Amino acid sequence: MLQILLSATFISLLGGMCLIHFRHLHEGFSADHDLGGVQKFHAHPVPRIGGVPIALGLVVGCGFLAWSLNDLKILLILIVALPAFIVGILEDVTKKVGPLPRLLATFAAAALGYFILGAGLQRLDIPLVDSLLSQVWLLSLLLTIVAVGGVAHAVNIIDGYNGLSGVVSIFIFLAMAYVAFKVQDVALMGLSFAMVGAIAGFLFWNFPRGLIFAGDGGAYLVGFMIAEVAVLLVARHPQVSPWFPLLCVIYPVFETLYSIYRKKFLRGMSPGMPDGLHLHMLVYKRLVRWMVGSKDASHLTMRNSLTSPYLWALSSVSVVPAMLFWQHTGVLMVFCALFAASYIYLYRMIIRFRTPRWLVLRRGCRLR
Repeated sequence: MLQILLSATFISLLGGMCLIHFRHLHEGFSADHDLGGVQKFHAHPVPRIGGVPIALGLVVGCGFLAWSLNDLKILLILIVALPAFIVGILEDVTKKVGPLPRLLATFAAAALGYFILGAGLQRLDIPLVDSLLSQVWLLSLLLTIVAVGGVAHAVNIIDGYNGLSGVVSIFIFLAMAYVAFKVQDVALMGLSFAMVGAIAGFLFWNFPRGLIFAGDGGAYLVGFMIAEVAVLLVARHPQVSPWFPLLCVIYPVFETLYSIYRKKFLRGMSPGMPDGLHLHMLVYKRLVRWMVGSKDASHLTMRNSLTSPYLWALSSVSVVPAMLFWQHTGVLMVFCALFAASYIYLYRMIIRFRTPRWLVLRRGCRLR
């Protein structure tokens, strides 16, 4: 496992270094030049093809895993993930691939995983629903497609600040590696460590300096791999509650669901339209008051990066109990409900300017 982790980290680190060093050769099409968008919080154009080093790290990590287990079938997951990754990279390069094609690509990848890897959801630990899922394979397929595609899209939603989605994803993969170890599934534990290494190598360049972004290619690849490893854990091991992976990913998933509700029913706009009211954006605008108003690039980058730890803490509130109670569906359900209630309370507290002072990070003063 250490070899898998270190090899994936090194290759991802090296790939990121090469992309940054030779950025003058590709930044014309790879950099994010839109600095004024509603969801843009960086100070200068940055390459958004960080998915490439993440993918390279994953490939090398999976290669070591397949070699150590003498099982080339492990590499099938790389083929299954291709649709989600390729369409994401196309968006990063062309800036012309909309949310729907990207979501459909992850649906296609999830369907491939269902038939090729056996990654299908056939139980939710809800008696009547479980009976239907086990008897009607098409229903199981549809549930799997929606769940996998939804998680991949949700990870992309929270990919807004330096280190945010990367560290949250590492938390999730470590939790799944722990459970894979408990059920003695070496393949899934190795996949989890390969992803931890691939993301860690990328994060060296992304946090806190923001030298490269994961982009849609990286976010969709990471989100898809989270979903696939989670589904395979539940499908292969009856002792793993299906609510364990749900609690692991509940921060990005509930962020997405609440955003859909907020846009559709509270603001009367299309859920696909971007806005500046995601929780991480409110944290940036109203809690991270570090050098607020400064136009200095280093100050803007640091303020961007200081936003992420708030959300790391929020994510850990769900990931830690998921690890502790991975076999206990009833307890996991309660924690899911508690997280949803806590998220709504925190969101409303910030939006109404009722945040406790100790949560507000201040330094410097507003420039006129």
